[in-house]
Amino acid sequence: MIKDYRIEVDCANCANLMEEATKKTEGVKDCVVNFMTLKMKVTFEEGVDDKKVMKEVLKNCKKVEDDCEIEL
Repeated sequence: MIKDYRIEVDCANCANLMEEATKKTEGVKDCVVNFMTLKMKVTFEEGVDDKKVMKEVLKNCKKVEDDCEIEL
């Protein structure tokens, strides 16, 4: 399953770090963050609860930039 999310991030470097943090989250198969459009495209592993995984993604991204937001 692939889903798109709107994100709030301050710089391109932080967007890249958020992408890497998301890719390391359990249940995520792949992730692409586009700083210019402020969008995050997440590919989930088969059979996972995407809402639960995205809560973990948000936690991991807040470690990169504590004021980032992801519209879940």
